[in-house]
Amino acid sequence: MARDTLHGLRPAPRRAKAPAALPSPGAAERVEAVMTRLAEADPDPKAGFDDTDPFRLLVTVLLSAQSTGPTVARIADALFARVQDPVGMRALGEAAITEIIRPVGLGPSKARNIVKLSTALIETSGGAVPRSSVEMRRLPGIGRKSAEVTANFAFHEPVIAVDTHVFRVSNRIPLAQGATVDAVADGLALAVPERFKDGAHVWLFRHGRDTCTARKPACTRCPVSDLCTWPGKAT
Repeated sequence: MARDTLHGLRPAPRRAKAPAALPSPGAAERVEAVMTRLAEADPDPKAGFDDTDPFRLLVTVLLSAQSTGPTVARIADALFARVQDPVGMRALGEAAITEIIRPVGLGPSKARNIVKLSTALIETSGGAVPRSSVEMRRLPGIGRKSAEVTANFAFHEPVIAVDTHVFRVSNRIPLAQGATVDAVADGLALAVPERFKDGAHVWLFRHGRDTCTARKPACTRCPVSDLCTWPGKAT
C-alpha cells in the first residue's frame, strides 16, 4: 500500500516488527495476547497524524462516512484550504461546501451537518471542539464512531471506535462479540486492557483492512491466527 489513510487522516510511514510468540489462551488472555502482538508489530500506531486541529479531525471523520480514506484526505485538504475554523465554515455555507465535498458522496447531507456542527460549536463553546466523545456526540451529525475517533486521536481519550473493520475483527477472533456496533464497542471497552486502548482502534482497523478482510482473509499470514477461533479461518 503506497499511502495509508485512516478515515481520511494521513499518517507517516510505519515499520512493523515480528509478532511475539504467545501460547493459545482463554477469552481474557486471548484479548490481551492479540493486543500485545498488534502493539509489538506497530508500537506507535498514530505516528505522523496531526492532532493539533480537533475541528479538522472531526470534520474529516464526518466526511469519511461511506467513502474511502484517500478520497476523504484529498477533499479535506481542498475544504480546509478555503476555511480553517467553524466561523469560516459557517460563512462558506452549504452550497459551497457541497460543491467542494461532492466526490466523497452524500455531499448535501454532509455539508448541512458541517454547517450545523460549526454553528453549534460557535454558539456553545466559542468554536472549540469538546474534549470528550460523550460531549461530541451531542453535536449535529456526529455519531459514536466519529466522536470516538476524534476524541481518541485529538485528545487521547481511551475509547475504541468501532467501524466495519473493527466490528468484523472483534467478532471473528473474537475479542468482543455483538450484533451491533454499540454492543461491540461496549464489549471492547470492557475487554481491552487499559494500556492498549489509545492505539486499539488503529491496530484493529488496519488488521481488518489489510489482513482480516471481509472476503478471502489472509489467515495464513495473520500474526494472530493461532489465537483466532473463527470457524471460517483458513489453515
